[in-house]
Amino acid sequence: MAARPAPETPTDGELEILKVLWQRGPSTVREVLEVLNRQRERAYTSIMTMMNLMVDKGLLQREPQGRAFIYRPASAQRAVLSEIVDNLVGKAFDGSPSSLVTALLDKSKLSPEEAERIKDAIIEYQEEKGIR
Repeated sequence: MAARPAPETPTDGELEILKVLWQRGPSTVREVLEVLNRQRERAYTSIMTMMNLMVDKGLLQREPQGRAFIYRPASAQRAVLSEIVDNLVGKAFDGSPSSLVTALLDKSKLSPEEAERIKDAIIEYQEEKGIR
């Protein structure tokens, strides 16, 4: 049996669904729809179709529960976001993380508190990786 290919990077709509599932935990289509409809109205069948395609792509897993299915993310939030960032750095910034950070800082309205959190994250990363 061939190995299953790695899940694809989610589209914006798929990422919205994943965020709901990471926050709520395993959920039905109806439960996901209720959360998404707080932002803007969507059709049940559209979300159901998208979630079933996400199963096919390896982004979600589903299991029957009565007459419905329960969906859960196939990967942890950190792993998916890491893949998205890796993809972005490779495609848009020629593999340069510092170019990504520079662009982010140029575009952001960074509060002093957020700047401190970023500095702390860099220091923590350097300590974990033994960089100094």
